[in-house]
Amino acid sequence: MDRRRFVQLAALSGAALLAGCRTSDPLANRQPIRLGYVTPQSGPLSIFGEADNFVIGRAQEAFKDGLQIGRRAYPVEILARDSQSDPVRAGEVARQLIDEQVHLMLVSSAPETTNPVADACERAGVPCISTVTPYQPWFLVRDPAPDPRDPKPYQWTWHFYWGLEDLISVFADMWGQVENNQVLGGLWPKDDDGEFAARSFPAALRPQGYEIVDPGRYQGNTDSFEAEIQRFKDAEADIVTGVPTPPDFATFWKQAGEQGYRPKITTVAKAALFPAFMEAMGTAAGVSTSVSWSPMHPFSSSLTGESSAALAEAFTTATGRQWTQPIGFAHALFELAAHVVRQAGDAADPQAITDAIKATRLDTVVGSVDWTSKRADFPNVARTPLVGGQWRPGTTWPFELEIVSNATNPEIPATGTLQPIA
Repeated sequence: MDRRRFVQLAALSGAALLAGCRTSDPLANRQPIRLGYVTPQSGPLSIFGEADNFVIGRAQEAFKDGLQIGRRAYPVEILARDSQSDPVRAGEVARQLIDEQVHLMLVSSAPETTNPVADACERAGVPCISTVTPYQPWFLVRDPAPDPRDPKPYQWTWHFYWGLEDLISVFADMWGQVENNQVLGGLWPKDDDGEFAARSFPAALRPQGYEIVDPGRYQGNTDSFEAEIQRFKDAEADIVTGVPTPPDFATFWKQAGEQGYRPKITTVAKAALFPAFMEAMGTAAGVSTSVSWSPMHPFSSSLTGESSAALAEAFTTATGRQWTQPIGFAHALFELAAHVVRQAGDAADPQAITDAIKATRLDTVVGSVDWTSKRADFPNVARTPLVGGQWRPGTTWPFELEIVSNATNPEIPATGTLQPIA
């Protein structure tokens, strides 16, 4: 064999060898799908991010063989960032992820995180899916602020969660289960959630016969609720409700006990969602709250096939801790990411991804997420089901959550009725 022929055959053999190496790892030379993920993992809202490491680990396991798009699988990178419970920081990390060329942004937990991230994505033309913020403050507290009288759809940002009308309906149903004087004290902070609740609750409840005691917006991270407690005591309010952060509710509850004030019913969103916080308070028996997701929810993951109960049990097995509501919504973000990228067919085409979001109707572990129907007051929103729960002394854990109101979503089974605080 002459030298020229030998070199040609060697080159062909080398090329075949390289091709064999490439096919042994089909993901190695393919552009990864990059998912940005922003949540408050530190600061006063950090309890919302308690399950982040678990959920990201589950998503990475689900994506270990790549995400199948057509006939090819592509590797998936999850770039997680901490908003530090700070709106400025949330916007900064969103812009950093945009500079890192994420294909789809995922963000969760309270307007202080969801809204600045959504604003950054809207300006940059990056598709974004957000959750765990009532949809009214998510849609309206934006930069620039939309006109609520003529709401125009956002082009790049989409949201799934319940609205304040759902929260009010669930809370009122719970309160109707206990005899009370319908005098309600509002514990509403000076933040986006508090401002919207302070307007929405009185408007909806006064026509139902409730007297609203509103001491005004309090500044977050305050060390004294003496004025609010005195107003509620003077009015003999049987009910206290609000959307305080966990540290603020702990301060209020401790000081209310010291001043001899225990209303028959205390129903708070945000702070009372979390079992670890309720355990730390130690006097949480009887406090009621909204329940967005639980092991009792009869839904399953489109990504892993796990039921709500199985997902909650997996969290407890992995961490040794009791399940917490944000698990379901963090998991659903990755369900939706996988679905819309598959439907788009090209992760690098932001318009195709946005079109896929707009056309999405997907059964997830938190229920149906449907952007094709208009069930909310504003566009770009998919509403998810909400029920009510009450913390009771538990058998496995110090406090366990009973579902006590399912009037608006009977498919989620109730396990008890509301009881007055002893």
